Amino acid sequence: TEPSREIPGTAPDYMTSSSYEASTAPPSSILAMCRRCPAPGRPRPVRLAALAILRLSRPGAGFGFSAGPASLARPRPGPSLASPAVRIRDVRSFATLEREEVEEVEERRSPDAPPSPRLVKHRIPKVMYQIYKNYLVKLWSETSVESRSTVRKQRLRRSVNSMIELLQRELKDGDGGEDGEDVAAKLSLLEACERLAVPSTSTSSTSSTSSTSSTSSTSSTSESDGSLLRKAKAKPKRSVLRGAIMGAVVALWVFSGNYLYTGLFTLLTVLGQLEYYRMVMQTGVFPARKISVVGACSMFVTALAAPNLHQICLPLFGLFSMAWFLLARRNVSTIPEIATTFTGMFYLGYMPSFWVRVRQLGVREPTRMAPLVAPLLERIGTKAASLPPWIPASFPLPVTQGAIFIFWAWISIAFSDVGAYFAGRNFGNTKLGSLSPDSALGETSPNKTVEGVVGGCLTSALFSTAGAWVMRWPRWWATGPVYGVVLALLGLVGDLTASMLKRDAGLKDFGDLIPEHGGIMDRVDSYIFS
Repeated sequence: TEPSREIPGTAPDYMTSSSYEASTAPPSSILAMCRRCPAPGRPRPVRLAALAILRLSRPGAGFGFSAGPASLARPRPGPSLASPAVRIRDVRSFATLEREEVEEVEERRSPDAPPSPRLVKHRIPKVMYQIYKNYLVKLWSETSVESRSTVRKQRLRRSVNSMIELLQRELKDGDGGEDGEDVAAKLSLLEACERLAVPSTSTSSTSSTSSTSSTSSTSSTSESDGSLLRKAKAKPKRSVLRGAIMGAVVALWVFSGNYLYTGLFTLLTVLGQLEYYRMVMQTGVFPARKISVVGACSMFVTALAAPNLHQICLPLFGLFSMAWFLLARRNVSTIPEIATTFTGMFYLGYMPSFWVRVRQLGVREPTRMAPLVAPLLERIGTKAASLPPWIPASFPLPVTQGAIFIFWAWISIAFSDVGAYFAGRNFGNTKLGSLSPDSALGETSPNKTVEGVVGGCLTSALFSTAGAWVMRWPRWWATGPVYGVVLALLGLVGDLTASMLKRDAGLKDFGDLIPEHGGIMDRVDSYIFS
């Protein structure tokens, strides 16, 4: 309809006609043409017009525009206006209409066809939020109070199975010199353990039946352990492309600004803390996870907002945790429970939070790569200037000297792992545990070699030297390699520490958030001590 033909306060005759909707229904050819119009290559007004016609021609909606969806029309004043005329300029939200258009186009696409860039742009934040939420809920439920009883039962069942296996071996290998009372005591203990190992419905079985069931349960346990080992060995190799994409995302994160950098760091810390406490609970220790998670998050926030008060967070939340152990628990807390609570706050809160303080060091100074990245920084600054005034400039800016330092430090640590892997795979002959045979070094990580450590140190030194040259360090040719070797060794300490924790808990990985890599702790263990 043309606006000049409409009289304000009245409805046109063709809209009030009862036969209009049936008489002016569009033919199938018009609808078929409209279905082809929302293709991404069409002009935007054409796509929106065709989409509006398709919306209003659906069964039950009516095509006369007088019975269209209420979300597509604004009522106009006038007592005699039965229903408004809908035109493209009357659409309440173009963004909503265009988003629905993209979804409809994607529904008609082939299942094998790649998604359109516009759809990816809309879905990536939702997918990332959903992945984070699902993983957080999973970790929280697996570390809840209800799950502790399940962990206790599993540990009791494993202990009982071990006792059954030990008693059966002693009864089988006995030389006959034992007293009858000792044999009877062992048989009675074996029968009691078998009652605990099997379901309650079969507790009335005889001793021979119990021994048979215990043997089968032991064999099934060994078979399950073997299947777990085979599953761990069959872990897929890490994709180079996926690792490169992850590195690019981390680089964008480092240069994203103080608030975004700290906020994402805090969110990842929550997941890392819950992964750590889930691992601890597998050993039968139940620490104060809530206070520890809140304390770790407060350390990151305080490091950004009030750096002078940052170091008071650890003793303050240590005090809160001890008050909770004394006042909120019914039973006396054990030393491992108290120790693991403090370790979680220190290992995954206090030490990593210094990366936030490092990022705030210094104003950005020109580096040797400044002319190359100047256009990009100028574009980022232009985008930041156009943000709403309620968004601080610290979200996208600034690119501080600390951010540049973190970038070169993290890339050195990452490639030290890569260099150690290839050097150990091609030239590794000397096990790292041979340097200290009487220590737990070899048992903690039996696959690491001395040649791999040397290769990691050389690779890290190479990248650190490049970073020292770019950042114009004094005597970069000496300070860069030394700093690279220090980073590689500290990364090795962090990796071995995480391996020792996982080996004590009987785990292969801390989690399964990142395909081919494991959990958050599996990716950040080398960066904690550095």
